[in-house]
Amino acid sequence: MTHHSSHTDDDARGSDGTDDQEPRADRGVHDHRDVLADGGSHDDRGTGEQATGRVPAPDEMSLDELRDEIRGIDHDLVELIARRTYVADTIAQVKDERDLPTTDEEQEQRVMDRAGANAETYDVDANLVKAIFRLLIELNKVEQRESR
Repeated sequence: MTHHSSHTDDDARGSDGTDDQEPRADRGVHDHRDVLADGGSHDDRGTGEQATGRVPAPDEMSLDELRDEIRGIDHDLVELIARRTYVADTIAQVKDERDLPTTDEEQEQRVMDRAGANAETYDVDANLVKAIFRLLIELNKVEQRESR
């Protein structure tokens, strides 16, 4: 399942500049499953497997099942990076058309602040998450500079 969004960061904000959507702490490691009309679910990573509707807890899973879960998460991460890169490329085109600078330090800081807050929401090391986002931002800026 691929969800593409054409909105900008500002589109997701209310008139007061705050996010309209709160972080969803209920997102778990099993987000890749969609519930079917019959109450079951299917795995949207292309395996075609039918699930029973009950996803076992990690401590109930075998090592192979846990590794399969990691493979699915890795797939989802790469898909999200590809989606983010596509949107960043579109932003680069808009910046180029409007003769805007490649670097927007205020926007970068908002992204870093949001990454840190999301890390805290999900109890993940904020420094690690911010380092990943710094890398993503720098890679996008390099691509933007090269395309100009």
